[in-house]
Amino acid sequence: MELERPAPGEVHVSQAIQPAHANLRGELSAAQLLKWIDAAACLAAEKHAGVSCVTASVDDIQFEETARVGQVITIKAKVTRAFSTSMEIHLKPVTLLTEQDHVEHNLASERRKVRLQHEDTFKNLMKESGKFDDPTCDEEEGTVSTRGTSVQSIELVLPPHANHHGNTFGGQIMAWMETVATISASRLCRAHPLLKSVDMFKFRGPSTVGDRLVFNAIVNNTFQTCVEVGVRVEAFDCQEWSGGRGRHINSAFLIYNAVDDKEELITFPRIKPMSKDDFRRYRGALARKRIRLGRKYIISHKGEVPLCIHWDTGNQVSLSNGNVEALKSLAAKSGWEVTSAVEKIKIYTLEEHNILSVCVEKHVERPAHLAYHLLSDFTKRPLWDPHYMSCEVIDWVSEDDQIYYITCPVVNDDKPKDLVVLVSRRRPLKDGHTYTVAVRSVILPSVPPSPQYSRSEIISAGFLIRAIDSSSCTVSYFNQISASILPYFAGNLGGWSKSIEETAASCIQFIENTTDDGLISIF
Repeated sequence: MELERPAPGEVHVSQAIQPAHANLRGELSAAQLLKWIDAAACLAAEKHAGVSCVTASVDDIQFEETARVGQVITIKAKVTRAFSTSMEIHLKPVTLLTEQDHVEHNLASERRKVRLQHEDTFKNLMKESGKFDDPTCDEEEGTVSTRGTSVQSIELVLPPHANHHGNTFGGQIMAWMETVATISASRLCRAHPLLKSVDMFKFRGPSTVGDRLVFNAIVNNTFQTCVEVGVRVEAFDCQEWSGGRGRHINSAFLIYNAVDDKEELITFPRIKPMSKDDFRRYRGALARKRIRLGRKYIISHKGEVPLCIHWDTGNQVSLSNGNVEALKSLAAKSGWEVTSAVEKIKIYTLEEHNILSVCVEKHVERPAHLAYHLLSDFTKRPLWDPHYMSCEVIDWVSEDDQIYYITCPVVNDDKPKDLVVLVSRRRPLKDGHTYTVAVRSVILPSVPPSPQYSRSEIISAGFLIRAIDSSSCTVSYFNQISASILPYFAGNLGGWSKSIEETAASCIQFIENTTDDGLISIF
């Protein structure tokens, strides 16, 4: 039998999961897995570089499945790109053999850009968050303080914890961090927390055999069914230990879920910041969550099964009504959380089962019926939305339903995108106050994909327009984001772009600057 041979710069490591590797649930502990991942990555790096390597930083780690005692896992580590460093060592470029190698090579460059701008992005988001408070923090009952979640642990670095140079394994430090963070999270949920992800972090300095490592963990914030725990690590040699002055070598942020006896996710209580430091950590967690959402596209870059429906003229009433109901169902879901609030504009996000949705809420000083007429006519969309180059009606299905062909500009040096969408609009029912404009992609045989464009997809999107009074309204734009349109949102959600806020402001200006006379002449 011919065995699979790893490519250059690639390492395969198989491990049998023993009881000592498992947690109380009989599942492979995240701490053990982090050690194995770090070791495999180091072996791959050394295979490429030809010299000893140490872990400098770790991007987001997402835990999607569990493994149990008795199972065997295989860890595949691969060098995807080599960058210049401050060391006097020239790293040879990575040989790209397959199309997948080229994809991973390009993604490595994108991830590096995110790493380099992470600190500036975080500072900007923290500065922005200081302009508004979380309105639910003071009003909601059942909020709790995080003081009882503070945990400290001390570890002595011994030879088995270090490499042959005496430097502590990065994976070992991560494992100890996971242990203390788990204890902290458990004090809030009173159940066994399950590590969901580890936020991107880098090692600020080394630790060696003989160091005392002090780990301090505390809950920073909660988000519905997950909680963020911050861990700070300081290293002390003998002199530093007696003097009480250590070296800050790392900080990391770990995100947990917890389940009850029925294996259903537990909803965590909301956090009520008490001190100045509590508020700093609370807002920092909000900023990091926003960055994680934006980075998710770059880190995972997963494809998806197209969900477009085939347009059927014999079933057009059902398809149109389904389009409207899908938008209303998306808007009615629980768990929407504010990620940004500036003047007349608020941005909410919703994560469920690895599906990301966005809501952009705008306050408009014009009547709801005017906003509805302007926003339901997609031929006017390019007048205020820079993400739309052209919109033309290709099938006038009915007075309330049209199919549009849309072209979009280039993003990330890719081909421009195009879409074929069904737009279904509904006025309020009797005594109602909400206008609806629903959008989703459809497949139309008369408009096949073009080699000039990358055909994109809208799963469910649109506007809900609610009258506040006779002269103002709230316009809420919803979008259940597909992989093909996520590049348009990722930068904004991650905090390194303001495109959503700028587009929302342009939309407000477009509606508020349109006169009733202008509306009559247009329609």
